[in-house]
Amino acid sequence: MALPLSRRRFIASTAAMAGTVVLHPFAARAQSGQAHLRILSTTDLHCHVYPYDYYADRPSDAVGLSRSASLIEQVRAEAGNTILVDNGDYLQGNPLGDYMAYEKGMRSGDTHPVIAAMNTLEYDAGAIGNHEFNYGMEFLELASKTTTRPLVCANFARRLGAKPEDDVHVFQPFVLLERELTDGAGKKRPIRIGVIGFVPPQIMQWDATHLAAGYATRDIVETARAWVPELRRQGADIVMALAHSGLSLDPVAPGMENACYYLAEVEGIDAIVMGHAHAVWPSEDFTGDGLDPTTGRIKGVPAVMAGFWGSHMGLIDLLLEHDGGGWRVVDALSEARPIAQRGEDRRIEPLVQDYAPALAAAKAGHEATLDYVRAEVGQTDAPLFSYFAQVADDPSVQIVSLAQSWYARQLLKGTPHEALPLLSAAAPFKAGGRGGPDYYTDVPKGPVAIKNVADLYLYPNTLQVVKVTGAEVKDWLERSAGQFNRIAPGAQDAPLLNADFRSYNFDVIDGVSYLIDLTQPSKYGAAEGELLDPEANRIRDLQYDGKPIDPAQEFLIATNNYRASGGGTFPGADGSTVILAAPDTNRDLLVRYIVDQRVISPSADANWRFAPIEGATALFETGPKARDYLPLLRARGLAIDEIGPAEGGFAQYRLTL
Repeated sequence: MALPLSRRRFIASTAAMAGTVVLHPFAARAQSGQAHLRILSTTDLHCHVYPYDYYADRPSDAVGLSRSASLIEQVRAEAGNTILVDNGDYLQGNPLGDYMAYEKGMRSGDTHPVIAAMNTLEYDAGAIGNHEFNYGMEFLELASKTTTRPLVCANFARRLGAKPEDDVHVFQPFVLLERELTDGAGKKRPIRIGVIGFVPPQIMQWDATHLAAGYATRDIVETARAWVPELRRQGADIVMALAHSGLSLDPVAPGMENACYYLAEVEGIDAIVMGHAHAVWPSEDFTGDGLDPTTGRIKGVPAVMAGFWGSHMGLIDLLLEHDGGGWRVVDALSEARPIAQRGEDRRIEPLVQDYAPALAAAKAGHEATLDYVRAEVGQTDAPLFSYFAQVADDPSVQIVSLAQSWYARQLLKGTPHEALPLLSAAAPFKAGGRGGPDYYTDVPKGPVAIKNVADLYLYPNTLQVVKVTGAEVKDWLERSAGQFNRIAPGAQDAPLLNADFRSYNFDVIDGVSYLIDLTQPSKYGAAEGELLDPEANRIRDLQYDGKPIDPAQEFLIATNNYRASGGGTFPGADGSTVILAAPDTNRDLLVRYIVDQRVISPSADANWRFAPIEGATALFETGPKARDYLPLLRARGLAIDEIGPAEGGFAQYRLTL
């Protein structure tokens, strides 16, 4: 197979930092016939070039290729032998990506802002990530034409052959980079570096709309076992895998999404650049057989995963030795260098400044995106507010549930789980508390801008779907009901909310209806969710489709990765029940939902309420602007009255139960 070769030579610079050249131990050790090679990497940039949060419409020191690029340039200044690669998911993921796809569009000859910025760094090779397909193949192909790096992907094809080597690929499966190394004695020697790319096979499910007709994928490990020997036969001295895939120690299975643990077993791979999982390796977050967070090795193979959104630069240091016939790895270390750190006051502190050429290359796109996020992308036919989210069904929670269900149905179509009842769980994030009296969602009826989504969904969680029983649905709600204090019949002005309970754990499940009986004790602890009273039953009249829920019936619940993996300690959500882990943030799918619907209808449907308590009233605090929406609550039959100011700028309200 004739493959185009990238012939740029290594950047060799003796630029000094603080007057001295910084030498890595491998460089100091390297003798004649040995060389120190530094593999630099980025991954999951998701269009984050500028250090800016477009949703909140303010700068952010925690993101940006412009910052990780400065780390790249620092290492290039220190080292004689470097190579730079990207591991995919660069084309989608924030409003800059959406602006280019939905608003401006790509025409032949256009250069996408993120690609323009990446081109300033002269990458040697790049992989394709799953999010590259989100806008369709035509968009991807147009955007790819102006990149200066060869793009590789070995397990994505227009047509599968009898074996991987016979597949008709969309992108070249690998590239052989011809370079020169300077060894420890200053002698230059040629080297051929094989770079092969992989994408999660799940793209065929996640982007079925774009890929169902005319495309196919293979298992990552199966593909590697077929192609790595071919790379060696074609003369590769060392082989690097750009695997847009994470690190999972689950038992090996065909079509694994996060397959790098088993990819490390493939003979002939010398280094793995990981991604997709938005995590960092090496780190103590991963433990298990064959994982060495000190050296960054996975089953003996050096690997790195550089976070996401430009938060880190990945670095693999290889000590190579020339044995007469070619180069081989004799030692290796890896690390993920951050662009920022959190100080003692919990504020983000930048560790590097911006790389000016990257900012200049993306400036026009950045400025156009600012106009885009500040402009209308849809309409809401009802106000979106969270002032009463902890005491009544709420529009700001409702819209998140609607968006989650809408998107999950698309991803579940054609799967074995498609026919199961789909519910959706969401919680109020901005609900006062420690955030203060102004910490509430408040979007008036009318135009909705993308930046308003930050008010609706604060966190960069991703969508996940879990499979649970009807009994677990009930216990999930019992855990949520721990937000409230127990209230006896006839109690007057009893405090309603448990101060130890966080609002982001107050999940409302859409798709079922139920009552919460506050005369009963809480089944679970407010703060930790520990089992307090196995016999407690606050959830009453729980119904699905107008009938009492069957405890044995199977349900799906669309939620977020925090909750699905055990966050908040909810029954049925401990990580083992996940049947779908989408590659999309809940915030991004909310934007997509608004764009798709054009006019959203977030009015709360009152699928939950408190069971009446004879003669009882309860007090709660909310923001002073809540009075603007009090008539809407009263129109739904809720007996809520404003009492007056409370401490800290809050307002106090009375609920007649």
